Amino acid sequence: MDGIVEPKTRGDPQAPLRWTCKSAHTLAAELRAQQHPVSHTKVTQLLREDGYSLQGNRKTEEGGDHPDRDAQFRHINRAVKHALLAGEPVISVDTKKKELIGNYQNRGRQWRQTDTAEKVNGHDFPGPEVPRAYPYGIYDLGRNAGFVNVGTDHDTGAFAVASIRGWWRAEGSRLYPRSRRLLITADAGGSNGWRLRLWKWELQGLADQTGLTLTVCHFPPGTSKWNKVEHRLFSFISSNWRGEPPRDYETVVRLIAATATAKGLTVTCRLARRKYPVGRRITDEEIAHVNLKPNTLHGEWNYTIHPRH
Repeated sequence: MDGIVEPKTRGDPQAPLRWTCKSAHTLAAELRAQQHPVSHTKVTQLLREDGYSLQGNRKTEEGGDHPDRDAQFRHINRAVKHALLAGEPVISVDTKKKELIGNYQNRGRQWRQTDTAEKVNGHDFPGPEVPRAYPYGIYDLGRNAGFVNVGTDHDTGAFAVASIRGWWRAEGSRLYPRSRRLLITADAGGSNGWRLRLWKWELQGLADQTGLTLTVCHFPPGTSKWNKVEHRLFSFISSNWRGEPPRDYETVVRLIAATATAKGLTVTCRLARRKYPVGRRITDEEIAHVNLKPNTLHGEWNYTIHPRH
């Protein structure tokens, strides 16, 4: 079999598993052309005996590791543990991928009566007029609870901080009435990225309004999958609404709010129709008024914003 699949074989020849781009039907046809009558079923059996297997893509590549990646992970871990032991709130934040609103396919399958599958559009190439949903998630590490703010406009730094403000007003201030500090863990990029001036400017406004001292720890570039909000909140949301077309905003909110797990995860979801225009630039003078103190370890990733009053 190796002689036939070799031109299309991938992987290390010494590895226990290899794979090929050719289908079993194509390989069987080539063998028959060489006077070896064989079925595709037999080809599949022979491939397995030779160390091949059916495999799909696997998301593991994250680019080059930052030399201080592990040090940053240890710093985040210490900060989170210290805050939780002190009874202070710790949240993990990020924006889930945007969703097209309409009769569009939602990946995944669900149990239904035979031949009753949902019928959706045959293509997913919408124009700019098609509405989008931007679910911004806040995961409370101490209480295993999620809060999702579904935006309808743009995913900007202002929207990200407005979502955190909404969580604090609706839940955080009630659950942590004596706390004057909030620890936020976030990705390195996106609407809450460490390079984004608007993110820091809006956080200053939040600190001033609430009196909270905000400490932010960003995960190193290329390590977003380690962010707790990804696998403790977003993964369960995706599993809960699999196969359900997001036909309108109300459906998205309902499906997110219905998310729960055997370990006690609860999710609150709300719809935010406020406009968040893009292109807002924070000047050097404005950013200079942000009361930000960088940490000694990678101050660009780890910093604290104090109220100005």
